[in-house]
Amino acid sequence: MSSASDRPTLKQEPPKEKDFRNPGLRGMRTTTLFRAINPELFIKPNKPVMAFGLISLSLCVAYIGYLHATQENKKDLYEAIDSEGHSYMRRKTSKWD
Repeated sequence: MSSASDRPTLKQEPPKEKDFRNPGLRGMRTTTLFRAINPELFIKPNKPVMAFGLISLSLCVAYIGYLHATQENKKDLYEAIDSEGHSYMRRKTSKWD
């Protein structure tokens, strides 16, 4: 039977400073292929590039929204020609109104 004195004592080593330099996946040993396929896991965030990308994406979405809004306004208009041959823009009306 084992007693308390038979158990080996475990010495806890203090964490080494090099373990804290690269936290997360950056500190792991990986292959070059894995790093090439998943660069977002190993590259540090670059705040100016993120800000530029966020502003660019926001402007693109705003421009698409603007185009959609102007297209909705133009949808109700059509070019009509009167009896004298002059063309003018006229709103679409329903026969039921």
